[in-house]
Amino acid sequence: MLIEKTLENFILEAASGSPTPGGGSVSAYAGGLGTALISMVGNLSFGKKSYEELSSDIKEKMEENFEELQTKIEILNKMVDEDSTAFDGVMEAFKMPKETKEEKEARSKAIQEGYKKALEVPLGCAEECLEVLKLQDVFAQYGNENAITDVGVGILLAQVGVEGALLNVRINLTSIKDESYREDIQKQVDSIMKESEQLKEELLKVVYSRL
Repeated sequence: MLIEKTLENFILEAASGSPTPGGGSVSAYAGGLGTALISMVGNLSFGKKSYEELSSDIKEKMEENFEELQTKIEILNKMVDEDSTAFDGVMEAFKMPKETKEEKEARSKAIQEGYKKALEVPLGCAEECLEVLKLQDVFAQYGNENAITDVGVGILLAQVGVEGALLNVRINLTSIKDESYREDIQKQVDSIMKESEQLKEELLKVVYSRL
């Protein structure tokens, strides 16, 4: 499994001629790293004097978000490997026989279904990374001030997870013939991208204001 490799081996494999890990897996990994950094900020904040001085509502929100971040780390770790096999269905479909009309129709249908499945993982990754961005606000505002740059890096990595994953959605979308399906996914892509960019800018403003 990719996620079980050492950092060095993961980088070396990404640099090799192998198609995996590719941009999708790396995007999920980046999102996971961004999530981990915000989690670290939480660990560096809890129990500190500045944390104890916060209102009970803010402390409760920070603790709730922290717990959600642990779940996001697990999900994104799984997506590192899921993305590496997401395109397998397309490759298998291309190997199907195409001698008769029936075979050609079955092959074409399988290819189209393969492309749809291939974009599900990166779309899910983008959605998860967007949720991570939403969870970061309380840490940007009230997390340990000594770790504020770690919050900033976490924000940037989560955005990389969003945009990088959406690139993979877009490239698979170009091969799908179902216009209604394509338009629906494109709307989702545009919405996720717009919201994530806005969140990133708002969060970074908070980070820079605390430097």
